Amino acid sequence: MNLQVYVVGVIADTHGLLRPEVAARFAGVQMILHAGDVGGAAVLKALSRIAPVEAVYGNVDDPHDPSLARQRTMEIGGVTIHVSHGHELGSATPELVLSRYAADVVIFGHTHRAVMVRDGSGRMALNPGAAGPRRFELQPSVARLTIADGVADVEIISLT
Repeated sequence: MNLQVYVVGVIADTHGLLRPEVAARFAGVQMILHAGDVGGAAVLKALSRIAPVEAVYGNVDDPHDPSLARQRTMEIGGVTIHVSHGHELGSATPELVLSRYAADVVIFGHTHRAVMVRDGSGRMALNPGAAGPRRFELQPSVARLTIADGVADVEIISLT
């Protein structure tokens, strides 16, 4: 049996700052998903040197930027993934994004807090945390989403 494994880098809330540690943390990923508050084309350009990037806009981004969508839904390795920033829901929580979007993995940003929650059916809500300028007491972070045999698993990775 030939097992297909897909590794996706997940990042959010860069706010114009792409920390140099991101390149090492995303080494070997096949795609990068940015969950908004990108903060400028330079961030996307730098990320695209690592792997292809799919990005959505957040509340600090230009919603008319053609490189940023309001939301994105895709299928990778048999897993449906939805990406949006979360600001469209007001105060985004894992439970709220899972109730709003139907994907197997729902990725959001906005809160700057890294969290992964699975519901009773195994669906996952993932916020990779904020990768940009440090705010509050929160540690900057990203995530690596691994999809193997139709099952998604995630590792949240500190950038400090």
